[in-house]
Amino acid sequence: MNTFILILSLILALMFSISVLLKFLRAKSMLQHWKEYGYPLWFMDVIASLELVGVIGVISSFWIPLLLPYAAALFAFLMLGAIHAHLFRAKHNPIMASNAVLMLVCSVILIFS
Repeated sequence: MNTFILILSLILALMFSISVLLKFLRAKSMLQHWKEYGYPLWFMDVIASLELVGVIGVISSFWIPLLLPYAAALFAFLMLGAIHAHLFRAKHNPIMASNAVLMLVCSVILIFS
């Protein structure tokens, strides 16, 4: 694994770890967004669990490199959903989806690395 891929993997693992914590701890900002998306609250736990699986996959890929494209594909799928939620369900300003777009781009880079 080259240095760029290693750093990108660590950044994504960190970003998604923060997202997992915010969702599982029911941070006020996350609850507000979830309300705007119109999703049921239990779905937040489902998404957080999938993000956690992705984080575990990325970290495990340091020892089992074959896992990286699968974890990154899961992240990409989740970020497509996040972009949709921001732009179409909540009708947020596109800048609100910029973090999800960045994480999507990083995930796609990892899929094909």
